[in-house]
Amino acid sequence: MTPLSVVIITKNEEKNIGTCIDAVREIADEILVLDSFSTDNTEHICREKGVRFEQHAFDGHIQQKNRAKDLAAQPWVLSLDADEKPDDTLLHNIKSLKGQNFPGNVHGYSMNRLNFYCGKPIKTCGWYPDTKLRLWKKESGTWTGTNPHDRFELNPGLALAHLEGDILHNTYPAHADMVRQADKFAHIAAAQFSIKPLLWLIFKMLFSPIFKFTKNYLVNQGFLDGKTGFQICRYQAIEVFNKYRLAIGLKFR
Repeated sequence: MTPLSVVIITKNEEKNIGTCIDAVREIADEILVLDSFSTDNTEHICREKGVRFEQHAFDGHIQQKNRAKDLAAQPWVLSLDADEKPDDTLLHNIKSLKGQNFPGNVHGYSMNRLNFYCGKPIKTCGWYPDTKLRLWKKESGTWTGTNPHDRFELNPGLALAHLEGDILHNTYPAHADMVRQADKFAHIAAAQFSIKPLLWLIFKMLFSPIFKFTKNYLVNQGFLDGKTGFQICRYQAIEVFNKYRLAIGLKFR
């Protein structure tokens, strides 16, 4: 049976990390938590549960996730965020792959992610299937993208397959969490976009939020979730507006 590392990056995740760890014990030969010097009980919970606990200063989601990948001791890696866990179907399918020693020439497996808002699973607003590549042979690729929106990419020519089952993502336990996250992500993205030309930033600030809201509320049927769908789509648009507004502000500092 081919061994598997589950890697998780954390920063003040005492509310989530215990659930995440417990959910993957049956498939993990190693659980590695790479922490960014949490000031809450994250470290205590991890050490109490006996996982491998490492720390490194946070310098970006992409950088930290690549660091966690490289620290993994096993040949296959499942990457999760602290507020995620596999559902029963996904656990069963990963366990089956391990039992077959990850057969064939496949180097990575994608899976769907089901996001929750205030305890409710959301399949509208562009939130589902939210397919992610999270299970891969360790040396088969790297994390890339634009912080904070990272993605894993396989090296050219390597085969990808899809696993049935969902990653359950406790995205926003409360409305206030969505407000905070939208503000946090807007500030992170603004730093990346501040090098762009001013006219480009102004154009994106004016029109991208409208496009984002229209696409997710109408095309991706956010309206079917009533007030919840409207709130989600609204804050998606606000985050887009703010990242360009803040980027413009950074150009004049």
